[in-house]
Amino acid sequence: MAVNITLVGSKWFGSAALAILLEEGVKVLRVVVPTADDRLATAAKAAGIDAFVQDDPRIVPGKAIPDDTDLIVTAHSHARVANEALARARLGGIGYHPSLLPRHRGIAAIEWTIRERDPIAGGSIYHLAERMDAGPIAAQEWCFVRKGETARELWERALAPLGLNLIRKVIRYAKEHGHVPGTPQDEQFATRAPLIREPVSAD
Repeated sequence: MAVNITLVGSKWFGSAALAILLEEGVKVLRVVVPTADDRLATAAKAAGIDAFVQDDPRIVPGKAIPDDTDLIVTAHSHARVANEALARARLGGIGYHPSLLPRHRGIAAIEWTIRERDPIAGGSIYHLAERMDAGPIAAQEWCFVRKGETARELWERALAPLGLNLIRKVIRYAKEHGHVPGTPQDEQFATRAPLIREPVSAD
């Protein structure tokens, strides 16, 4: 069945997600971006897709979501999708988070994966909800963390490609079944991954 998407995102990962959606034959009604010169906005313009620039980069308002949106997809977005925005999409919204949720909920998931010396990392497609990164899981996949690997290296080698594959997998499921699967997260395993602020040197 046809699935109309509004894509909320930014930078390389947002533009790569757009390419995946177009490859899968879904209609992308609009992209929602933090700035007019963002890489995703440029990619959307090249594909003839409307771009909505957020007034506040921290939130996606209802007016950003066009009529006939079936599903909101977020890809490299740190903005909260308002409840009124989610309500405008028939199937709600999903996002990609670079951790095995409910572990490492927050903006610095990969950094905390490295800091905690996790031997295994992964990615999750989850339903957008009121609490950050806490909605039901639609799909997950894991990978090993190499010894000595940095957060950027882990992202580029494994977690970004894994995320794009998961987006493709869930979109195919939605097209075939008309809904997005969801398994509640187990709160007893939840951990937080807030922004890491390195201490300032005294010298």
